[in-house]
Amino acid sequence: MTTDLSHFRFVAKALPNQGARPRELARTMPAHPLSYMELPYDPEYTLYNSRLTPEKLDTATDDEMYWAVRTNVIFRHTGELPIEISGPDAETLLNKVFTRSVSKVKPGRCSYQFACYHDGGMITDGVLLRLAEDRFWMAQADGDLFSWYKAHAEGLDVKIHDPDVWVSQIQGPRSLELLAAVLDGPMPDPFRYFDCTEVSIAGQTCWISRSGFTNELGWEVYMLPNTDIPAIGDKIMEAGAAFGILLTGTPVFRARRIEAGLLNAGSDFGADTTPFEAGLGGFVAFDDRDFVGRKALEAADRSCRTWGMRVTGGVAQLGHVMTIDGKEVGRVCSSGYSPYQGCGVCIVRMDDPAQGPGTKVEVLCADGSTQSGELCTLPMYDADRLIPRGKLVDIPTKPIAAE
Repeated sequence: MTTDLSHFRFVAKALPNQGARPRELARTMPAHPLSYMELPYDPEYTLYNSRLTPEKLDTATDDEMYWAVRTNVIFRHTGELPIEISGPDAETLLNKVFTRSVSKVKPGRCSYQFACYHDGGMITDGVLLRLAEDRFWMAQADGDLFSWYKAHAEGLDVKIHDPDVWVSQIQGPRSLELLAAVLDGPMPDPFRYFDCTEVSIAGQTCWISRSGFTNELGWEVYMLPNTDIPAIGDKIMEAGAAFGILLTGTPVFRARRIEAGLLNAGSDFGADTTPFEAGLGGFVAFDDRDFVGRKALEAADRSCRTWGMRVTGGVAQLGHVMTIDGKEVGRVCSSGYSPYQGCGVCIVRMDDPAQGPGTKVEVLCADGSTQSGELCTLPMYDADRLIPRGKLVDIPTKPIAAE
């Protein structure tokens, strides 16, 4: 007898050790140093970069987490993996690996980057922080870039290592007010979107960046080894109490990042997807560098096949569940429910690039029903991304009908 595993979800749970003998394999899924905050809320963890990140917390429902990041401020401990690339040839290596030049990124600035295989398929993406002229952190999404750096570093004077840095996100309209409340000194000036800088919180040195995975106003804190990390986390939670801060898991960004068109490595793109197909062609620069995958991308079809989709009356299943006249036409890559738009929201990849925004399909939903879906552009709103830049204060007070 076989069982359809699609009806199950697999999670990691935190259990007391109770004097058991050491388990050497446990190091393959280390917990965030601030995970103690999550333990009272029956957390369920998933693996991300071989690190544990909370998939579920009993602090709030998924919809309540969504509204918290849209209207107030949240605190989330991530599985992001910063890898340090440093030395005289660090910039040379990164210009070879990434599709965008890093030479234009000044110290104290961040840059969205991704790497491709030689055939143009995508590996993973992330936010590159330039800490100094010859020192970078690549805070990557799930995937293996460490080996890729090593493979392309032969003959270069560069050091590649895991600095044991952990990342948490503070996101929402009141996030910068909270930052001002927790810093030991004044607010960095300037502190623009995608700036990064070293600061002190609770007497501990750390780095912060104006970035996040919600497309809301927000910042991330990079916590260093050999510092009192709990002091930083406790200070944020204590100061955040006055703001009604909410500790969250991954549901906080599921629908929000879909609405914003923030793609997830491994689901929205992968080794079988070029940046053009993923709608990320604008982050490929055919300049004077010979980066990995350039030849294949120069010859590739430049058509986009990745779009948003709104679903009326349901939340789409993942996979090849979209049809037109009974024929499969593409794949639902990511799916969730938007309490703001009052409908299911998805990121989809179409088989035919001619089928774009405005295309109507039938979609199999999580409850087994078939509902109507319509493709749309990404982002679904705030097309110029003014909210995370702090140029638009858009705090919704109630849901709106999907447009």
